[in-house]
Amino acid sequence: MDSESRQARIVEFARTRERVEVGALADELGVASETIRRDLKVLAGRRLLKRVHGGAIAVETAGFESGLQYRSQVDLAQKHRIAGAAAGLVHGAETVYLDEGFSPRLIAERLTDSALTVVTSSLLAAEALADSTSVTVLLLGGRLRGRTLATVDHWAVSRLQTLQIDLAYLGTNGVSLEHGLTTPDPAVAAVKQAAVRASRRSVLVAAHSKFGVDHFARFAEIAQFETIVTGTELPAVEAQRYEALGPRVIRA
Repeated sequence: MDSESRQARIVEFARTRERVEVGALADELGVASETIRRDLKVLAGRRLLKRVHGGAIAVETAGFESGLQYRSQVDLAQKHRIAGAAAGLVHGAETVYLDEGFSPRLIAERLTDSALTVVTSSLLAAEALADSTSVTVLLLGGRLRGRTLATVDHWAVSRLQTLQIDLAYLGTNGVSLEHGLTTPDPAVAAVKQAAVRASRRSVLVAAHSKFGVDHFARFAEIAQFETIVTGTELPAVEAQRYEALGPRVIRA
């Protein structure tokens, strides 16, 4: 098998398995571990994979996006810390927007005893709040994205455009100093953009692995956020660069 074919197989494995390991790939493809490491370096340089300890994970693109099962397993301890810190930022808000994704679901679990009206595009967040006696849940309509169990397109965007929300919790697939907040799917970007515009305050919740990453569709600038909540895994020096653009950065 030539290197191009082998690297294509590696990307395919990463996208279907969510993560690939050097040793397992070497055995499966019948080559040396050093060959696999060189392949992973090439693929990381082409932004098809991201190197992690012992292997690699697929980078999300307009044609590929990781599923909820994977998101619920990666950076899990960090995401719980982030959600706890983010939930403490309600500060008197009466209406809250919860974005799609696993981290907003974790925030929802921490808001069940609050007296709030929660607007969300996420079936996961709505489910977490369904049994609360103090939270009113307004679920946005629209096309359901099976990969994230969230709604998008005209019905979701048009409803958000009629609302005034006190506080929005937004996730992102990538955030960088140069290009702001981005996601692979323009339909998702449109909902996120509408939520930011409808909200008086916006809080970004993002694991450290999202920083320095760019995707196809931009939905907000860093300066539009009051606060960024991430993990201590993001270096303090890097956090300061984002703070210089306006928001407070909390490393939980």
